[in-house]
Amino acid sequence: MTSQLEDLVARTRAFVSSEVLPLEDAFDGDATTAGGDRLRVDLQKSARAAGVFAPHAPVEFGGLGLGMVDRAPVFEAAGRSLFGPMALNINAPDEGNLHLLDQVASPAQRSRYLAPLARGEQRSAFAMTEPPPGAGSDPSALLTVASRSGAGWSLTGLKKFITGAEGAGFYIVMARTPGGATMFLVPADRPGIAITRHVPTMDRSMIGGHCELSFTDVRVADEDVLGAVDEGFRYAQVRLGPARLTHVMRWLGAAQRAHEAAVAYVSGRSAFGTPLARQGMVELMIADNELDLAATRSLLLTACRVLDAGGAGREETSLAKVFGAEALGRVADRAMQLCGGAGVSADLPVARIARELRPFRIYDGPSEVHRMSLARRAVRRYGAPASAAGAPAQSGGEG
Repeated sequence: MTSQLEDLVARTRAFVSSEVLPLEDAFDGDATTAGGDRLRVDLQKSARAAGVFAPHAPVEFGGLGLGMVDRAPVFEAAGRSLFGPMALNINAPDEGNLHLLDQVASPAQRSRYLAPLARGEQRSAFAMTEPPPGAGSDPSALLTVASRSGAGWSLTGLKKFITGAEGAGFYIVMARTPGGATMFLVPADRPGIAITRHVPTMDRSMIGGHCELSFTDVRVADEDVLGAVDEGFRYAQVRLGPARLTHVMRWLGAAQRAHEAAVAYVSGRSAFGTPLARQGMVELMIADNELDLAATRSLLLTACRVLDAGGAGREETSLAKVFGAEALGRVADRAMQLCGGAGVSADLPVARIARELRPFRIYDGPSEVHRMSLARRAVRRYGAPASAAGAPAQSGGEG
């Protein structure tokens, strides 16, 4: 880590500790109760003043332009608070959408959509998931349709669990087209769009909720096609791989904070005449947390290096995402157990961190789907050829 990066990490951690954590603690990590977009605007103003705003965004739009490896410790420092990523403008889905736009958007789209997103002037949402039987874990089940209409397109369909939809300035909408799927940039105030429901969920730190949307004959111009027509599934991978890693980065910070809170708690208490921190079962849980945190960081940085070198990193990002989501959940769960009754109360941050971490095993691809993909790659790599196995080898599709 360079001295400049060390300084940025230290300043980010100091900013989060002084400006953000008190607000999270006061509102138990509930972003809506804490003020929603008003809170976001105020915190981002403070982050700019502290010189820690938008570390991932292109320099031309006021960001710091960090690559994946350098983002990791900064995002982790921000993630120590559930509101930290929002303050730095590195929260999902905006962070992933910014990356996608930076890679794919035309010059005009960069000016219209990427620039205000990078500056925190508006939020965005990624509208891909649909209610059954539409696209979910299997994106090929996509039912939303984009059909030619005059000089542009007409979008019709339903979307579900669209994070941040309420209050977003625009949506990146995935729709089926004759040759595959296409992404469209759609202003949120376009006629024909309706937010039909907020899906109640256990996590509370996301502004704009998780919404159901309907698109009814929504008109989109050709200039708002993101990238090439029929290439939407390919662009989805451009977005989702890095987004899985940045999720790991942020949740590492939260899990580390839960672990530190638990160690501090047991260090100040005794039971049966012995300090808790010196009892074997407690030491085992502390050590297991250290192992899970270290292993997650290692897998994360391995995947980040692949992406920084220009690789797709599908296997590496799946490994880091699955292991990280499960390991960090274990860390938070052990931290609750170590703290006893205090661990499930609002007196410590541990319970709300566990609450926010649990959905990560589902978001951005359930662990089971990633495992299926990893297994199929292993079979293709190591499976016995037909002549050795005595039967034709079955090929598995790309997960």
